[in-house]
Amino acid sequence: MRFRRPVIVCVVLAALIFMARPYVHGLTFVIRVAEMQGAARRIADLDTMRGQERDITIPTARGPMRARVYEPRSQHRAALLTSGLHPSGIDEPRLVRLARQLSAAGVTIVTPDVPELSRFEITPEITNAIERAAGWLALESGLALNRPVGLMGISFSGGLSIVAAGRPSLAGHVAYVFAFGGHDDLPRVLRYLCTGSEPYPSHELGVQSDRPFVLAPHDYGVAVILLGAADRVVPKAQVGPLREAVRRYLLASALDSNVDKAAAAREFDALKQIARTLPEPSATLMRYVNDRDVVHLGPRLLPYVGVSGGDGALSVSKAPKPSVPVFLLHGTEDNVIPSVESEYLAQDLRGHAPIRLLLSGFISHAEADRPVHISDVMQLAGFWGDLLSR
Repeated sequence: MRFRRPVIVCVVLAALIFMARPYVHGLTFVIRVAEMQGAARRIADLDTMRGQERDITIPTARGPMRARVYEPRSQHRAALLTSGLHPSGIDEPRLVRLARQLSAAGVTIVTPDVPELSRFEITPEITNAIERAAGWLALESGLALNRPVGLMGISFSGGLSIVAAGRPSLAGHVAYVFAFGGHDDLPRVLRYLCTGSEPYPSHELGVQSDRPFVLAPHDYGVAVILLGAADRVVPKAQVGPLREAVRRYLLASALDSNVDKAAAAREFDALKQIARTLPEPSATLMRYVNDRDVVHLGPRLLPYVGVSGGDGALSVSKAPKPSVPVFLLHGTEDNVIPSVESEYLAQDLRGHAPIRLLLSGFISHAEADRPVHISDVMQLAGFWGDLLSR
């Protein structure tokens, strides 16, 4: 009996350490991704592994697609990480930072450079590209160790990654899906961007279903809608110049996000001059864009959102559902794709797939950039610990 008690204690402690390991791994990951400093960061950096990065190409029906591999020295699993809409594509700094931290956590990451994403075009070709890249990663790349791969998508690519995971070609080849700030129904998101309002899911606990979710939308999202709907709101001769001006605005907005604010300011000034040279109705529409006037631009675009986003390949709500675990992470203050969309996703996917949903006040639109609260960090640690252990 004298010797049995220490053995039992050691076994219990070992079991507790084993069970806590994913949580600790998730916590160190959150500390690094949020770029916290001090003693916590020094400790978190101990839970990393070195890796290498290299550019590759993925064969597709449209020709070779550029991609980048982040490969740790000792990998746990491979995952495809698809960016949101951004002109820098796979070179976007926040995407690179996330990919590096995922790789440091032991996951081989491949980021595909889907052309439509860098052109701000939300089309079925994005879903097709995710499907093809995931199939290549799982079956042809030699990076997946003959195991199913993870699909990770940011912003609009989050919902599209879920759609891709439900396609027959990927059956048995996907381990999980992670949607960071993703959407369930694209036309509903576009209506939100035009109106600032969206109904809650019918079974949302604690919320009156007849009371809508309300949050002032980001002007960036409405500019993206105008880019896609330009051929429906202006005469044919004006479509090209209007789209060129809107793209320049979106590029300037990307520069304005802590990249080069001085260059962004110069471009915004130039766009105001360009708007004065455009014929009507393009001049008025571009003035709304330059003034970030969602109140007037949104109603002008609202009649076209069903046409722009109605394809079934663009909405989880209209597509076959995957059966693998789905991880949904969304910022409560997201005003590009509102957090209620992840609640819709959870509702649509239940009964088809295991769901883990976290709405976090630590996140805005697919970025951890809000004031740090210990409760948010602890919730994120559990979420990421579960995901990284897959």
